[in-house]
Amino acid sequence: MTVVYDFKAPLLTGKEQSLADYKGKVLLVVNTASKCGFTPQFEGLEKLFADLKDKGLMILGFPCNQFGSQDPGSNDEIGEFCQLNYGVSFPMFSKIDVNGPKADPLYKYLKAEKPGLLGSQRIKWNFTKFLIGKDGKVVKRFAPTDTPASIRRSIEVLL
Repeated sequence: MTVVYDFKAPLLTGKEQSLADYKGKVLLVVNTASKCGFTPQFEGLEKLFADLKDKGLMILGFPCNQFGSQDPGSNDEIGEFCQLNYGVSFPMFSKIDVNGPKADPLYKYLKAEKPGLLGSQRIKWNFTKFLIGKDGKVVKRFAPTDTPASIRRSIEVLL
């Protein structure tokens, strides 16, 4: 059986990161964008991370430029933007596709495990969030409109 820990992905720096390194943690996987109406959610995500990382939360950000070309920058530019504007300290990964023929294997898995409305496996927009339990299994999918503050209780239950 496949779990999130079976995947690897490159960080913004290009270093390959095994998600198995996060075993035993609750994960929140988010496709992000630097120029989106939901971009201010970085602030709430960073607050969640700061508040709950010592209890076992890890947030993983995956920049994506598939929705309105809202993350056109290089990995270096994305990292600088996230750090300077929101103080992001959780891991940010290299830019990926979340839909289509070049969709990252992690996102193919996440979408299959927790489809969206009416069973759709497409990611509809930036800041779709997947909550992963300590066992590496996908627990819940949250819409871009679900703010970090509004999903905090769901995370705390798993911690």
